[in-house]
Order: sequence, then C-alpha cells, then structure tokens
Amino acid sequence: MDPVFLQIGNFTIAWYGVLITLGIVAGVWVGTRLARERGLNVGLFNDMILWMIIWGLVGARLLFVVTSWHQFAGIPFPRVLLDIINLRAGGISIHGGLIGGILVLIYYTRRYKLNFYQYADLCVPGVAFGIIGGRIGNIMNGTDTVGRVTGWPIGYHWPASARAFHEGMCIPNPNPDMDLSKYCQEIGGQLVMTAPVHFTQLYGVIIGIILAVASYFWLRSRKAGWAFWQFWLWYSILRAGWEETFRLNPLPLKTYLSQGLHEPGIGLWTETHLISIPLILISIWMLVRIRNQPDTRPEVRDGQPGETAGR
Repeated sequence: MDPVFLQIGNFTIAWYGVLITLGIVAGVWVGTRLARERGLNVGLFNDMILWMIIWGLVGARLLFVVTSWHQFAGIPFPRVLLDIINLRAGGISIHGGLIGGILVLIYYTRRYKLNFYQYADLCVPGVAFGIIGGRIGNIMNGTDTVGRVTGWPIGYHWPASARAFHEGMCIPNPNPDMDLSKYCQEIGGQLVMTAPVHFTQLYGVIIGIILAVASYFWLRSRKAGWAFWQFWLWYSILRAGWEETFRLNPLPLKTYLSQGLHEPGIGLWTETHLISIPLILISIWMLVRIRNQPDTRPEVRDGQPGETAGR
C-alpha cells in the first residue's frame, strides 16, 4: 500500500492517477463500441468524452475542496493553490465529477440537437470503472475515504507497512468525532494506528463492480435514459446505505454516532447521505416516467436495426 506507482528522481506518478486513468480508458472503449453499435455519432461522442473528462476532474476537485476546506484552511498562500490542484495526492468528489461531466453532455446535446439520454447511457460503464479505479487508488493512498473504528468482526487492521495511512491517522484531528490519534501507539519506532476500522475503500470497489455488472443489463433496455437513472438510483443507495454509513466523514446533521472498539462504527448524517436522499427520489420518479414512454432505440433484427416507436 504505497501511494507511489513510479518515481524518477523527484518526479512521482501516483497509483491513484494511474488507476483512474485505466478506468477512464476502459469506459471510453466500451462507450465508443456501444455508440458504433447503436448508430450514434462516434466522433462527436469521443469529443464529448474528452471534455467530460477534463471538466469532470475540475468539478470533482472543486467539490472536494469546498466540502473539505478544513484540510486546506491552515495552508499559507500560494502553497494552498498548489495543494488544491494536486490531484496526485487524491481527494476528489465523485458527485462533483458527475456534475462536471453532465454539464458538458448537456452543452453538446443542445448544441448539436441530440438526444441527451442516448449519449448519457453510454457513459454509465465508464463511471463504474472510474469508481473501481478510484477506490483502489484510495487504498494505495491510505488516508483517503477511511472508515470508522468498529468492534464488528469485519473490522480491518491496516498493516504497519501502510505508512501513509498510519502517519495520516496519527495526526490529531480537531474534530473529536474524526480523531483516531488516540488509538496510535509507537511500535518498532513507528506510530501505528492499532484500532480496526471499516474497510470502506474496499466497500467502494465492490460497489463499483456491482454497478459495472448491472450496467450491462441496464443498457439492454431500448428506452433512452434507463441506464442513466438506474445508475443514479443504485449508486446513491449503495453509496449512502453502505459505504458512507461507515466512513469517517463529518456529520453536518448529527443524529446518530456509534464508533469505537466495542461499537458498530456508524455515523448519520454525512453530506453524502443528505445529497443521496433527493437523488434517490428523483431517480425513482424519472425511471417511472421513462418506463411509460415509447422505445427510443431500434431493435436489432438479423444484424439490421428495425424502426420502433419514438425513433
């Protein structure tokens, strides 16, 4: 669990960036193949993807910085600017990335008078792959998306060799609900955070895998938008109901907190919890609407697309 993938002199390449890039490449390949099979504009789709990646990264970082400003507040200017744009150290918001990408997609589909959902559906597998790569990168970084201390048998003891994790967790946190330094001990001349925590990074990897597999079935629908809103529904349910419930995040609406060596390690409600509730309701509403609408994609018959209602 070393954040560095490759180091040449003072120049380093982080696992985080490498793994997210691999996820994006896989998503572009799948999306391009689907666009070609569905008779969509492949060249235009590839242009969309390029700008969606760029503005997705900008949105992901901006939302992370805004919601985690306590990590940057004490850093002097101009060093704080360098830390804000340093994506190699990790720290992005998936929701911010999705918002940035969707805004680009809206621009393209309106400019070229395209069906938004026909192209949005193609992006679903890529987002799932990006989640998988990002969460594995979080594991390599160690200090990203850490879980709460738990007494449940699934609690994970980070190995002493994961120095980035232990060094990060052993720094006192002014927020007592997020301070793990009290569990740190000096072992073999090094500080080690000895308490078991929820392995929330792995939870995130599993969620990404579930979404990637599910997208295969969602994309079989001939109703444009079905895969898009299924993704938002199930990502919100799985992220909020599973991963986020056990993550060591601030609780802007603190109604329940139970963490410790003899506790489950649960916290309600984080910002992601609060965001996910309206997303779940909107997704269900949109899926009901789409289900009652005519098909917008032709059915393939004997290798040739046949016309359907709404085409």
